[in-house]
Amino acid sequence: MFDPVPVIAGLSHLPGVYRMLNAAGEAIYIGKARDLRKRVSSYFQKQSGLSPRIQLMLAQVQAIETTATRSEAEALLLENNLIKSLSPRYNILFRDDKSYPYLVLTGDRIARLAFHRGSLDPRHHYFGPFPNAGAVRLSIQLLQKVFRLRTCADSVFENRSRPCLLHQIRRCTAPCVDRISAADYAEDARNAELFLKGKDDEVAERLIARMNTAAGKLDYEQAAAYRDQIGALRKVREKQFVSSTAARDADVIACALEGEIACVNLVMIRGGHHLGDRNFYPRNAAGHEPSQIVEAFISQHYLNGSAPPVIVVSAAIAGEAFEPLLSDHAGHKVRIVANPSGERRVWVEMAAKNAALGAQQQLGLHATQEARLQALQQMLGATEPIQRIECFDVSHTMGEATVASCVVYDQAAMQKSEYRRFNIAGIEPGDDYAAMREALSRRYRRLVAGEGKLPDLVLVDGGKGQLGVAREVFTELGLSDVPLIGVAKGAERKPGLEQLIVPGRANPLQLASEHPALHLIQQIRDEAHRFAVQGHRARRGKARTTSSLESIAGIGARRRQRLLAYFGGIKGLLSAGVDELAQVEGISCALAARIYDELH
Repeated sequence: MFDPVPVIAGLSHLPGVYRMLNAAGEAIYIGKARDLRKRVSSYFQKQSGLSPRIQLMLAQVQAIETTATRSEAEALLLENNLIKSLSPRYNILFRDDKSYPYLVLTGDRIARLAFHRGSLDPRHHYFGPFPNAGAVRLSIQLLQKVFRLRTCADSVFENRSRPCLLHQIRRCTAPCVDRISAADYAEDARNAELFLKGKDDEVAERLIARMNTAAGKLDYEQAAAYRDQIGALRKVREKQFVSSTAARDADVIACALEGEIACVNLVMIRGGHHLGDRNFYPRNAAGHEPSQIVEAFISQHYLNGSAPPVIVVSAAIAGEAFEPLLSDHAGHKVRIVANPSGERRVWVEMAAKNAALGAQQQLGLHATQEARLQALQQMLGATEPIQRIECFDVSHTMGEATVASCVVYDQAAMQKSEYRRFNIAGIEPGDDYAAMREALSRRYRRLVAGEGKLPDLVLVDGGKGQLGVAREVFTELGLSDVPLIGVAKGAERKPGLEQLIVPGRANPLQLASEHPALHLIQQIRDEAHRFAVQGHRARRGKARTTSSLESIAGIGARRRQRLLAYFGGIKGLLSAGVDELAQVEGISCALAARIYDELH
């Protein structure tokens, strides 16, 4: 049993981070504290009042490590870094997604509207971040209707000889062929920038002034164009169903719990416009209060990117600990507003409803997956619960660029971070059995060595041949107790007619098309197929755009060009002998022999 008394006695009253370790030395929980001694000792004083989750965690603790910091803000930053690197079992974990997308208005002479993800270039104007790529593209479409700015790549723009289709449908003013003056286009770009900054009224005033000026010059056709532009702007403003007067840039965060499912809804408001929202589903959130989940979200979400000036939350949190750190990280003052009133309360209520709906939907999906797992377990007659399933598939085109895939289903969901692909080489082209053997051997040789965890079930996309190969590999590696199933396509390769080949059964098993277990198997098999085909196409595309001469030492761009020009292409080069190759300028007899050997 772990004795916390000597550990607590040696702790200081400084702020810092504490790590609770299990018998294997793994961190199972990481926390921050304003006072390390008080915070750690609170776990062991009145354990009867602790939640079942905390009691279960403390039963596994065998050691406690601490790191003192200079401030609580520094402790918060260290805690976030440790949680992301160690993924402790009892911490709330949010998935570390790709960077958020932005809408960019380039700083070119003829500005361009575009989608952007990645580092920001100070030469351009960026607006966002947006919650997803769809929100960026929708905004670009709306801006095209009003301001008619170009969206084409520079290489296309510089080589146009006539207007494109976007000009014909009144989505672009065709600056590529000078259908609009540079000054007028720059004015449109300026108006788009003002609109994106939330200065809608100023944009409308500028357009009205331009319309009146054109009408005063009796240029009624141009005045009518400005009138249409003002009407389009009004319609776009009506679609922004949150128009903020309380804050130009703000995020709204609400949390909802449904059973063991937690959902955090993030609403993004930029320039006074609602850009969209996004749901996050943290792991290990069961047993936590909404305020704890919101705190975990803020620390893990904003310490990887910039926070807006205002963050409105649905639950009271320790804002005084977060505000200095977020302000320093963002380079501007950040305020966290809890229990808001007025317009901000409407925002929070909207986010709370979205979070509740997301939690309910996720709970329904989780229940469906659990029912499918139970049906699969009953169908197989398994005595142990089935939680982790791995599935393999092979993809190639007539033996070219063979790729095998392994996808993982665990915790009632596909675990994309654990997917693996295997580039297969050194086998007879088109030999699916050999490809499957290599993929299985490479995958489970590592697991036998202690890297990763063994699945409860392995699915192999294929018939008796592929299943036989899998059984041989598992026997060689000493994994004969891992269940295997071959998933063979049925008649006419139609979904619902799959045949399941189970070792020990004389005949293939065919489940009813509506059977929950079959739906689960189809879901995992289809994902393995998608992942394999995606990898195969990428490998094949790369091979077809790469010259076979590039891998030969001593053949640079100039010699490669001379060879192809001399023989009229790769086909003529392949039919040439060593003596013919040596006749090309710059190719010695030794190099000609090497080229011939490499190509054949």
